Amino acid sequence: MRALLIGRFQPFHKGHLAVIKKILGEADELIIVVGSSQHRDAVENPFSAEERVEMIRRVLDTEGVTGVQIFKVPDIGDDNRYPGHVMEHVPSFDVVYSGNSLVQRLFSAAGKEVRAINLIKRKEYSGTEIRRRMTTGEKWGHLVPEAVVKYLNEIKGVERVKKLEKGTG
Repeated sequence: MRALLIGRFQPFHKGHLAVIKKILGEADELIIVVGSSQHRDAVENPFSAEERVEMIRRVLDTEGVTGVQIFKVPDIGDDNRYPGHVMEHVPSFDVVYSGNSLVQRLFSAAGKEVRAINLIKRKEYSGTEIRRRMTTGEKWGHLVPEAVVKYLNEIKGVERVKKLEKGTG
């Protein structure tokens, strides 16, 4: 069985990793869609699609996770056409895993099997919360895999998030 998981991964965190491992306990293969791939250098989307893919790849390599393909898919601004748009950009899949009720509804309406995922520590393992902590100087590194901390240090990710939040990015 091949599964699909969609996220923005701004940044990739331990909640994402836990979900990926859970899915791969049920599925043979996983397609990860880096959504909103056209967005970057904005408060809600500070990292480019290429940077997000790199974060994911580094973590999966470090964790020894295999059976994953990663695709970048831009938004199209039309919820009803979105499932078809995604399907045009990725290989065929059998089931969609999502904790997002809109994604669940849209893919179910498109005839795909959808399995809800329970998000772990949702208030902490949240890109919004992690970016907020970055801007305020609070501890955030424990919420993401070590490979992400290292990568964000390499690309000066925290500095970028702070500049964007202040409107100077």
